[in-house]
Amino acid sequence: MAIRKSNKLSQSAVLKEILKRCSRFLKRCSSLGKKNTNAYQEDQQGLSMDVPKGHFAVYVGENRTRSIVPISILSRFEFRVLLQQAEEEFGFNHDMGLTIPCNEDFFESLTSSMLR
Repeated sequence: MAIRKSNKLSQSAVLKEILKRCSRFLKRCSSLGKKNTNAYQEDQQGLSMDVPKGHFAVYVGENRTRSIVPISILSRFEFRVLLQQAEEEFGFNHDMGLTIPCNEDFFESLTSSMLR
């Protein structure tokens, strides 16, 4: 009896790829605070000091409101859908930081419900 391999990527493989892309993207965008009026403290590596370990910054909506979210949220299906929308709209090669294309109120409501 032959074992058939599925061509589909496992959910964990997809999540790992998203995490890898986000990690690369966040490293490239670490200088974003320097372009703004030095509003965020940064260390020698250009990483923002106001983002706690285990969290990352995203920019939401037309006003690009900065939000800090825990890395654990990346495992949630709803957030991965938002990341896919961000990739479709902006791609991962732009200088605007990780921007989520949705209303700020919706994002706050969604993330707070995911973190309960």
